[in-house]
Amino acid sequence: MSTARFSWSRRGFVRSLAAGSALLPALLRELAAENADAVADPLAPREPRFPPKAKRVIFLYFSGGVSHIDAWDPKPRLFADHGKPMSVDDPQAKALNAYTSGFVKRPMWEFRRHGKSGIEVSDLFPHVAECVDDITFIRSMHTSHQNHYNATLGIHTGSFTFARPSLGAWVSYGLGTENANLPSFVVLAPASPYAGAQVWASDFLPACHQGTRVIPGAEPIPNLARRGRNERVQTLELGALREWNQEHLAARAGDPLLAARLKSFETAFGMQMEAPEAFDFSHEKDATLAMYGLQRGQTSGFGWQCLAARRLVERGVRFVELIDGGSADNWDQHDTMTKHGPRAKATDLPVAGLLRDLKDRGMLAETLVVWATEFGRTPFSKDAENGGREHHAWAFTCWMAGAGVKPGMVHGETDEQGWKVVKDPVHVHDFHATILHLLGFDHKRLTFRHAGRDFRLTDVEGNVVQAILS
Repeated sequence: MSTARFSWSRRGFVRSLAAGSALLPALLRELAAENADAVADPLAPREPRFPPKAKRVIFLYFSGGVSHIDAWDPKPRLFADHGKPMSVDDPQAKALNAYTSGFVKRPMWEFRRHGKSGIEVSDLFPHVAECVDDITFIRSMHTSHQNHYNATLGIHTGSFTFARPSLGAWVSYGLGTENANLPSFVVLAPASPYAGAQVWASDFLPACHQGTRVIPGAEPIPNLARRGRNERVQTLELGALREWNQEHLAARAGDPLLAARLKSFETAFGMQMEAPEAFDFSHEKDATLAMYGLQRGQTSGFGWQCLAARRLVERGVRFVELIDGGSADNWDQHDTMTKHGPRAKATDLPVAGLLRDLKDRGMLAETLVVWATEFGRTPFSKDAENGGREHHAWAFTCWMAGAGVKPGMVHGETDEQGWKVVKDPVHVHDFHATILHLLGFDHKRLTFRHAGRDFRLTDVEGNVVQAILS
């Protein structure tokens, strides 16, 4: 093997490393040019179908079902009727064996008007409430399942029964990455949510589009350190691996599984250069850390996740998801709503800080920030002594801020008890269609052929919510 084979520049080598596993990005960029049988780079940056309003997405997912009527959707009737028996004749709910009766429960937090828009938000989220003039609240969300697993799968993949590619994977597939040394899709998740890794999986899309999970801590991405190898030795080792993999792939052209396997040998080289810096907050100003509620040196908490998200999108990552709560400790509170309080306290300031920071840096205009949960909560408790709320698929609230959405707006309406949508309903499929639209895609045409048919994120449904677009 001639030494000429190892004469690449450092820049060329970094650009030539393959993507796919926990360290995702950077396919051998020169591979297609050097080998006609090679597979073109699936992570190369691509233009969407039409000019986008958003270039990137930060998706804030609150696991367990945040109560819309305790947080975002004011219902004075619940205060007036607190403790009274309530029964709802809803055939759809009865068919799913959902709770349709109980005792009306008033919200534990008062609602107040905020900002120039005068939008009402409860005292549960006082810091986000100060940002209402930058937010569009969708109070008419509804979904297709009341179980955590299915609803979590649905809000992430558009499928409520079978595993399908996640929203972040579809965005990666459609847009590629702007930074060859970082993943196109990163998930900041201290704990695994309902449905587990399926919420960031690529399923039948190429494996390089799956989310890279980062767990907050002193070493967010394990095994990035060279551990005794200097850069020159590592370059030689990885160069040899590149040659062998290229020859192996050339003899088996057209095998997508093998191509995906080759990408799993991408290397920590590019990540070693850039990922540690992305998660190093030592150069952030004290005022910035305070905006997120962080102490200097802190490497955990939702504030850490939010600041990490800003730094990742700043460095070219297309889609960053932040998950608050796992399958064991989350917003699912049947016995008492008091637990919403500490969860909100831990996340409220960081979310508001993220919005302010993006806006101050001029990034909010091209960054779509999405806040979501899998469903809402019932307006009643199951018995007079019970202080919690049950799962509720027929009405809940999500919101968006930033690129392409109208600021300081409320879309949709639920009835006076917050049970059902009565104006401008938005299904999860419509929600996804709107996000893709803001990224420059027609959700009906962003498809992938699998098992003899063309699949898409929105299945055979979904309409863009035009009313919220700026």
